Amino acid sequence: MISRLPLDEQLDRLRETLSRNEVLTEVLARAATLSLPGWYVTAGCLFQTVWNVATGRPPTSGIKDYDVFYFDAGDLSWEAEDAVIKAGRGVFSGLPAEVEIRNEARVHLWYQDKFGVACRPYESTEAAIDSFAATTCCLGVRTEADGTWRVYAPHGLSDVFNLVVRPNPVLAPRSVYEAKAARWREQWPELTVLEWPSANTTDFSAGG
Repeated sequence: MISRLPLDEQLDRLRETLSRNEVLTEVLARAATLSLPGWYVTAGCLFQTVWNVATGRPPTSGIKDYDVFYFDAGDLSWEAEDAVIKAGRGVFSGLPAEVEIRNEARVHLWYQDKFGVACRPYESTEAAIDSFAATTCCLGVRTEADGTWRVYAPHGLSDVFNLVVRPNPVLAPRSVYEAKAARWREQWPELTVLEWPSANTTDFSAGG
């Protein structure tokens, strides 16, 4: 099993698997030209590519968009983020997929209105990735200037390779997790979806 390989071999296998998605590799290459601070391609386009390859589907199957996160706390105005989004439209034009660009330094300004719970300001793109509704989603990749891949995976890669969806109850409410998991199960019925922890369950997210 891939999840039992040494970590360096898991990372090699991850890159090999993600590279089968030619849209993803093109998004990575083009995103690098924007020189966004702390940027990553993240979330569904990554782990869903792994799921597709693992289950024999086309690498791009069921992937609705490609998320590019960056972190710029120097200007929290919508106008500044919108300027980056507009620049991205030109960079990513012609791709057979939607690319969404978001400044994670601004998330706390709109998160409560959208999801009903408050979000403290993030300190980095990595902190934003840490708060995804499922630990399986907590994955980011970018290409460095020398062509190497930087991978951020705070919960490791075992669940990603094993098609396990595990809740991450640190920010997003239970309803968000369950809605996402249900949608993913429709597309990838091979998934194992773990239940949201009950109130009397020890909070594993606190560590220690």
